[in-house]
Amino acid sequence: MIVSLPKTVRRLYMMIMFVALSYLLYYALSLLGEWLSPIEDYGIPEGSAVRAFHDGEPVTRSDDGLNTRQRLRFYYWFGE
Repeated sequence: MIVSLPKTVRRLYMMIMFVALSYLLYYALSLLGEWLSPIEDYGIPEGSAVRAFHDGEPVTRSDDGLNTRQRLRFYYWFGE
């Protein structure tokens, strides 16, 4: 089996370039993700905060007659 040195060097160069460009793309996307994320997370609420979910108690119906699935859909749809 004959191994061509220029062909091997070209393949090695292409592999190194692929890894370098992949790392560069990963770094650019992580910077974009940091830029899009909020600056700081919301802290623990102070004052007269109300707990929105009670552990251990499944909520099936609310005051307006909607079940949990419908309330969650409206929350994601309207943001309320």
